[in-house]
Amino acid sequence: MGINSIFIPECFRVDVKYRSDKDSLGPVKIPADAYYGPFTGRAIKQYNVTGRPSHRNLIKSFVMIKRSAAVANMKTKAINKKQGTAIVKACDKILSGKHIDQFVVDMVNSGAGTAFNMNTNEVITNVALKGLGKKQGQYEFLHPNDHVNMSQSSNDTYPTAMHMAILFSFKEMIPTIDKLIKSINKKAKQFSKYKKLGRTHLMDALPVTLGSEFAAYVTSLTNARNQIIASQKELEQVALGGTAVGTGANTPRGYRKAVITELSKISKLSLKPQKDMQYALQSKFPVANASSALKNFAIELGKVSNDVRLMASGPIAGLSELGIPAVHAGSSIMPGKVNPSLAECMNMICFSVIGNDTTVSFAAQAGQFELNVMLPGMLKAVLDSTDMLTNFLPIFSANLIDGLTANQAKLRENIENSPVIVTLLTPKIGYLKSADLFKESLKTGKTIRELVVSKKLMTNKEVSSLLG
Repeated sequence: MGINSIFIPECFRVDVKYRSDKDSLGPVKIPADAYYGPFTGRAIKQYNVTGRPSHRNLIKSFVMIKRSAAVANMKTKAINKKQGTAIVKACDKILSGKHIDQFVVDMVNSGAGTAFNMNTNEVITNVALKGLGKKQGQYEFLHPNDHVNMSQSSNDTYPTAMHMAILFSFKEMIPTIDKLIKSINKKAKQFSKYKKLGRTHLMDALPVTLGSEFAAYVTSLTNARNQIIASQKELEQVALGGTAVGTGANTPRGYRKAVITELSKISKLSLKPQKDMQYALQSKFPVANASSALKNFAIELGKVSNDVRLMASGPIAGLSELGIPAVHAGSSIMPGKVNPSLAECMNMICFSVIGNDTTVSFAAQAGQFELNVMLPGMLKAVLDSTDMLTNFLPIFSANLIDGLTANQAKLRENIENSPVIVTLLTPKIGYLKSADLFKESLKTGKTIRELVVSKKLMTNKEVSSLLG
């Protein structure tokens, strides 16, 4: 879609043949070959927000829920076998990749995601009707609300699908985090013997090793990764079966256990019923907690990116402690310039993840009474974060971290020339004398080693042994 283009819903296009579908508000013109129905036809006129359809993991999760509900409804004899089997077959077609283009409702849509739930109900219904030898829109044989949405509400299906979509996205993202940690750990080992000047307050501090600096990054990112893993436990507890207000109204006996058991089986997720169904509809703590874990990971990762950018600054006027691989020309006007472009991109991603968590935080506290309706906005924020990390972390690891090199000469020079290393001599010569040497070093340009040896305070060998 062009920058200045106007969104025209498909049902408004002049080259489309239509059928007339009917819902509780009356007839709606729908493209004749569309598998969605009247609710969706109305919704796409209203929700032109992101210009993007709903996320693939949300679609997958919802279709799995509808399939599991049909199985559970057949087990409890709430729906006849012919209708239930038609729904199951339709879901299987969609899960195999067919008709995905029919999920046309914007990722940000109506409160509680009702528009997307109905988009799903209508697509499954019309695919099932075709399987029964009927035409799209012949809802007297199979109905989006009465049959596909049986024993359900948007209020329990969307929160359940929300948890599942995040779990699916985490499953895709976590291996990319592990690859990054592995890459940084490899550098920690490679740089383990390269002494460098530490910095506190951006000023010279006592020496460390470049390897220990990278090992600390491994620790921070591993801790953040583990919090993401831990947040999955709450997400595995789902609201399905709570229907409208968490009371389980309009569900047959045994349905909740059957539907969640079936859903766990086909999704291969360790799902279980949230014991307090009203809590599951009211509170979005599990999602906010998962988003917070992503934010905390982004905070740690952003710090790593900042450090890499600073250590690679130069090559003359900066720190120039790290060499970075050139992934493209750094400047359109300055030939030969190499920029830390991938680290800069990672910083921007981290800013976005932190901002997305702010969105989730506001949305999580914006629920009233028995329902939080801000679900689509929350989910978009979380999945945008996971998608950015999943997409870019492998590039960041392979094309930046794996290619980092250490400027050993510069690292040694900084240690030797910095007067702050007098701190290591303090136990031998005392604090006041060390402070005088520090000032003299800055004033004369002589190194601490030169001053200490020339004043016969220590031998060159003794200084070397203390500096390591």
